[in-house]
Amino acid sequence: MESTVKAKGKIRKTITHLPEVKEGKCFFPFHYRDGIFYDCVQFKVKHKWCSLNETYEGYWKYCSEEDFAKCVFPFWYRHLIYWECTKDGDSFGKAWCSLTQNYNKDKVWKYCD
Repeated sequence: MESTVKAKGKIRKTITHLPEVKEGKCFFPFHYRDGIFYDCVQFKVKHKWCSLNETYEGYWKYCSEEDFAKCVFPFWYRHLIYWECTKDGDSFGKAWCSLTQNYNKDKVWKYCD
């Protein structure tokens, strides 16, 4: 449900959080608040969740194992193209991958399992 609120002379749209939708597919990337998210998120809740719309409109679900973002191969990092997870550039020596084809541009990644 949406409601409209007038604050300081401006009309502002607010979104009411709806109950979890059990069925549905996570939409990545999705816009929420002032960010763009490429994977499930966790804000003041116990479990990670995702939006079911490109721009969060109150429709969401808790993430299951198959909902979490997948590595994108090949991906471009610095001046090389990677076809698998890499430890290059990681301070802790852990393998990681990009969640988009161009890490140099998007800087979106996750650690590999």
